[in-house]
Amino acid sequence: MCSWPLPFQADSVKTARDVTRSTLSGWGLSELGDDAALVVSELVTNAVRYTRGDPQITLLLMLADPHVLLAVTDPSDEAPLPKEPDFCSENGRGLYIVETYSQRWGWDSLTGGGKAVWALFRTG
Repeated sequence: MCSWPLPFQADSVKTARDVTRSTLSGWGLSELGDDAALVVSELVTNAVRYTRGDPQITLLLMLADPHVLLAVTDPSDEAPLPKEPDFCSENGRGLYIVETYSQRWGWDSLTGGGKAVWALFRTG
């Protein structure tokens, strides 16, 4: 498992995408890079946009063949709320994208507060 702390800054989204692609490439899973980077981008964007405080956002990547689990933790206890995407709007499609590109997604409360929003990708 790999873990990266990310500050509550817009440039954390790019860092998360780059780390995801690089890690997947190192695991011999470059073919998942674009889809996984897109999903991580949406998860980190939501964390940056909707939460504040300490601890920082954390990006987690775990290879559990035949799956890769991507997770973003943040200090908010609020559940992510999927909604019908408005395809004419610039916002509001993040969780729709996560659901579309991942095999499965969800979220879990963390002991001590906060949550982890995760997405699962099949490796084969």
